[in-house]
Amino acid sequence: MHTGIGLRQPHAEALLSSRPPLAFVEVHSENFFADGGAALQLLHEARECWPVSLHGVSLALGSAAGLDEWHLGRLARLARRIEPVRVSDHASFARAPRGGGGAVVHASDLLPVAFTEASLAIMVANVQRVQDRLARPILVENLSAYLHWSDDRLAEPDFFNELARRSGCGVLLDLNNLVVNALNDGVDAVAAACRWVDRIAPGAVGEIHLAGHDASGEIVVDDHGSVVPAAVWRVFEHTVSRLGPRPTLIEWDTRLPSAAVLLAEAGKAEAATVRLRATVAAP
Repeated sequence: MHTGIGLRQPHAEALLSSRPPLAFVEVHSENFFADGGAALQLLHEARECWPVSLHGVSLALGSAAGLDEWHLGRLARLARRIEPVRVSDHASFARAPRGGGGAVVHASDLLPVAFTEASLAIMVANVQRVQDRLARPILVENLSAYLHWSDDRLAEPDFFNELARRSGCGVLLDLNNLVVNALNDGVDAVAAACRWVDRIAPGAVGEIHLAGHDASGEIVVDDHGSVVPAAVWRVFEHTVSRLGPRPTLIEWDTRLPSAAVLLAEAGKAEAATVRLRATVAAP
């Protein structure tokens, strides 16, 4: 098995009672930072059924202001409790001094970093700090971003290749984010996303995310609220053909469907992985 799903509260009872075959379940780390309570108990029950992947949204690994010690401490404690199969967060920044020199505040968003040597050095240092604290490598996810910095100097996959090489981290490759960014740039989404995949170091990729997006407005939004669209499936097939099988998550966070629909998407990803693995392995 290679495919997992996000464990969300509306599905928890049905999934824990039926225990479908899954490679893993993924949860948002920050939802389980409390000392106890029903949420943490649920996570322990899930851990008895499947491996658990901890996926964070608030470390702000690209922040020049550094990391929040309280947040890092809670993450380290959660990792000790759950012994996750993977720990991940995003290549974003969110922490900055208020007014340029006051207390550090958190923007509560995944803000894109500039792809420069300076940004890379900051992220390498922050990633290394997290890995030292957790005593394990982490995965860093590429963003869906709605702006570009004028001082970008590195191609995004080259930025991730260097981040992985210098810090020892891995890459969480979100294929939907690649497609969303290409659509918003007005280019051929499948071709652009596949070119991105072709530039990433194969050994760096530790997990793949698949999700849906909302293309009903002027800007395509990475909302994780629908089935995986055809363009993302096409990029997924190219990715597995090039990299081989990787742990793959069906990411669905808004407008949640029934558990049956979510599991059907996971089954589709698993079937594609098995089929493509056989193709890659054939002489």
